[in-house]
Amino acid sequence: MKNQKRNFCGRTRREFLWQTGGGFGAAALSSMLSQDGFLSAADSVGDANPLAAKLPHFAPKAKSVIFLFMYGGPSHIDTFDYKPKMVGMDGKTVDVKTFGRGGRKNGGRIVEPRWEFSQYGQCGKYVSTLFPHLANHVDDIAFLHSMTADSPIHGSAMLMMNSGKILSGSPALGSWATYGLGSVNENLPGYVVMLDPKAGPISGAKNWSSGYMPATYAGTVFRTKGAPILNLDRPDGMTEAVQRELIDSIQQANHRHLDTRSDNDDLASRIASYELAFKMQSAAPEAVDLSTEDERTLSMYGIDREETNDFGTRCLIARRLVDRGVRFVQLYSGGAHNDDNWDAHGDLELNHNRHAGRTDLPIAALLTDLKQRGMLDETLVVWGGEFGRQPTAEYAKGSGRDHNSFGFTMWMAGGGIKGGVSFGTTDELGSAAVENPLHVKNMHATVLHQLGLDPNHLSYFYGGLDQKLVGVEHVEPIHEIIA
Repeated sequence: MKNQKRNFCGRTRREFLWQTGGGFGAAALSSMLSQDGFLSAADSVGDANPLAAKLPHFAPKAKSVIFLFMYGGPSHIDTFDYKPKMVGMDGKTVDVKTFGRGGRKNGGRIVEPRWEFSQYGQCGKYVSTLFPHLANHVDDIAFLHSMTADSPIHGSAMLMMNSGKILSGSPALGSWATYGLGSVNENLPGYVVMLDPKAGPISGAKNWSSGYMPATYAGTVFRTKGAPILNLDRPDGMTEAVQRELIDSIQQANHRHLDTRSDNDDLASRIASYELAFKMQSAAPEAVDLSTEDERTLSMYGIDREETNDFGTRCLIARRLVDRGVRFVQLYSGGAHNDDNWDAHGDLELNHNRHAGRTDLPIAALLTDLKQRGMLDETLVVWGGEFGRQPTAEYAKGSGRDHNSFGFTMWMAGGGIKGGVSFGTTDELGSAAVENPLHVKNMHATVLHQLGLDPNHLSYFYGGLDQKLVGVEHVEPIHEIIA
C-alpha cells in the first residue's frame, strides 16, 4: 500500500475509510463495501495472524491442493492426447504452424508418438505406455486437452502457470490460496514447495513468491533429507524459553514503531513469521518423518526403489502435509536444464522414459492413498507442465520436440472434480487447441473455485488496484469438469 497515490491530506482513500472507521456510520459503510467486493477480507478485518483460518466465499469442494508440476513441458501427444492419425507419418513433412524457442515455423518433419496407447477404465481413456500405473486411475481424472498459455519460453511460461502473469512480481497460486483461506494448522506453513534434487526450476523462487503480498503467504521450501527447512534450528546455546522471550521483545519493539495501517499489516506478517518458525521447529521434522509409515505404504509409493525413491518420498510427504492441514503443496518433477527435466529437445525417448519412470508409480500411489483414506474428495490434485510439445521435430535429425503453448494437456483429480472426463481437443497433430480452448487462467479459476473462493472477487489491494490472480477480466472456472 505504500506506493498508492495520496491526496492532499497525505492519505489514500482506503486509509481515510479505515482511519475514520471508529464511527458507526463508517463501520457500516466499510461492511457494505466489503460485501460488494470493494474491500477484501484482509483489508476490512485486519487479522492479527495473516494465516488464521478464514471463511471461504461459498461451500468448498476441496480443502487442499497438491500441484504436481512437470517442469520442462511433457509431450501431450506422447502421454494422454491420443493422435492415431499420426501413426505411420513419421518423417513426413507437413504444413503446420508452430512457435517455440526456435521461433515461428510453417512446417516441419513429423515425429509420430513413440509409445503405444491403450484404453483404460470404464471411460475408455487412451493412455500411453509411459504411464502404466497412472492409467489405472483414469476414472478419477478429468483431462484438459485444450490448454493454452501466453508464452512458449520456460521462464515466462513458468511464471504464468504459477502466478497468472508472464512477468515476475505477482503472488503464486499457492499464495492466493493461503491469503484467501489461511491455514488450519498453526504449526506448519500454509504453502509448501518440494523441489527436484537436480535443482530448482528456471526463475527459481519467483515461482512460489508472494509477490506484492506479505512474505507470510510465500511458499516454504521443504527438503526430504536432513533438516526439512533450512536455518530453522535454534542457534547453539539458545533454549526454547530464551527464544520465546526474544520473540516477545521483538513484538513489543515493533508495536512501538507503528505509524499507519500498512505498517500494522507488515507487523502482523513479521510476527506470524516469528511464531510460525518457532512452532515449526518440532512440527516440520515430524511431518517429513516417514518412520511411522508401514512397509506396504512405502513400497506402494516406490520408496524402496532407486528410480522412484525421491518423487515417491515427496508424494508421500505431500499426503502427510495435507492430512495435517497444509493448504497448498507443490512438487516439481525435473530441475536445472535440458534432460534434467521434461524439456525433450533432442532425444524424446530417453527424456520421457526417464521422467515418467520416476513419477508414474508415485503419482498413482498418491491417488490410491488419498482415496483409501477418504481424502481424495477434499484434496484437489493437479498435474501438468508450463506447456506441451510440438508434433514436428525441432532438428533435422532425432525425435526431440520444441515447446508448444498453443495446445497441451493438464489433468485434475479429486476435490469435487468429475472423473473419467476428457474436455477440449487439439487438432489431428496436437499442434493447437481447436475445441473448447482453455487458458491457464481457467485452470487457476477452477482451483480457486473448488477451494470455495470466487476467482473474480478474491483480490488484494496494491498499486491503486484490486489485484486478482485471474486478472481484470471475468474468468470462468471449467464448469464442465466440476461435479
